[in-house]
Amino acid sequence: MKIEMDTKLFETIPDLKLGINHYTKITVSESPQMLKGRLQLFQEQLFFELEEKKLTDFPGIQEWRAIWKSLGADPNRYRHSTEALMRRIKKQNYIQPFHTAVDLNNFFSLQHEIPAGIYDCEKIVGDVNVTRGNEDDGYDGLNGRFNSLANILLLKDDYSPFGSPFVDSIRTAVTEETTEALHIFYLRPSLDPAEALELTTACGNMFSSISGGNVQSSVLHKGQTSIIMN
Repeated sequence: MKIEMDTKLFETIPDLKLGINHYTKITVSESPQMLKGRLQLFQEQLFFELEEKKLTDFPGIQEWRAIWKSLGADPNRYRHSTEALMRRIKKQNYIQPFHTAVDLNNFFSLQHEIPAGIYDCEKIVGDVNVTRGNEDDGYDGLNGRFNSLANILLLKDDYSPFGSPFVDSIRTAVTEETTEALHIFYLRPSLDPAEALELTTACGNMFSSISGGNVQSSVLHKGQTSIIMN
């Protein structure tokens, strides 16, 4: 599978970076109590922090709102997934455990203040292109409705779009039957490539320590716009 970024994106966001973890031979199951506890505790800590701080005081939230504007989308209408999660937590509407893949994805997203998405490789058709959505792009999302992706960063395979920092598609959702997955981290542009790879690798190691299997970590940026996952 080849994953490639549209080079036109760098004209708008020169420091755009995506962390990529390719997992193989994983086991997705109910999360262990340790992970459930960490996710709950982290949300409770964030709740108290959000009583003192505005959402826009968080650097990751700021940077992704700026990306939204750069691409031509309205960050107040189409909130990226991390901001949406934090708004839930601010109302004490905490995220409930689902399974290891979703719970880890949410934990990483909150911990690093970045959108993240995890996708079942068996449901991805052909290669993956990272680009800006147009008026025709959209899909049925995990939020239970059809989502238009005009002017939003998206992942598109040979069949259709399937992922974005806004909301992901039902089509490529990870289930407890998933054994091979693609984990995308929509990194903060302010990270340098070395920091970006360190973050991506650390998340991959934690994921594999819970779900087993193997992980291959890499980062796409202006200096490396494509990679082939083995």
